Amino acid sequence: MNLKGFTDPRVLRRFIILMALLTFGGFTFWAVSGSYLQAPPGDYEVRQGDILLGDGKFDAALERFDAALEKSPDHRGALMGRALVYLQAERYTEAEAEFTYLIKYLKANLDPGDITGIAVYAGAYANRGTMYNRMGCRPGGTVQHFEKALADYIQALKIDEGAVEGPNLIDRVIYGTPRPSTIRLRAVYMQKQLALPESERLLCVPEKDAEQRMFKPL
Repeated sequence: MNLKGFTDPRVLRRFIILMALLTFGGFTFWAVSGSYLQAPPGDYEVRQGDILLGDGKFDAALERFDAALEKSPDHRGALMGRALVYLQAERYTEAEAEFTYLIKYLKANLDPGDITGIAVYAGAYANRGTMYNRMGCRPGGTVQHFEKALADYIQALKIDEGAVEGPNLIDRVIYGTPRPSTIRLRAVYMQKQLALPESERLLCVPEKDAEQRMFKPL
């Protein structure tokens, strides 16, 4: 074997760079493939669905959440994802059914030590409350929608206030809401309005309602 070429600094430099790239590429492939293979069934599809949901591609997101449920029935991230797709697409009947199923499923199966699961449980109530709030503000909405929204907001706060306290600093920068409408603030406002005579209530405040964010714990 002729090793003279390796004495040339230029050849040696190219060899070192090549080995570094191969090492980095191999490590990256190992890390990515390892993460995919070790993740619980359905998690990969849920992450894909979350990205599509954030991009407003509801049909594609729904397909990914459905794919996750095929691999792992009752995957809570997929169930929450489906419910949020329906909510954002204003398919309220389906959204209500999905949120309600998720809430009942978690109530029956949640481990008290499952911190993420508890956050999902609280988030499901908070999101369903937002759904009822939106339904109340639509033509045909009733005071019962707002009463249901308030009950769900209160329940979310009881379960895990920290999980539904509102957007963090990054969200505020992205969404331009320096004073976000948190679940607690919304619940306090709604409770005060419902205590007023019907003719004096102001339950729909579009600019404030637009600041409400969906909650989807990782």
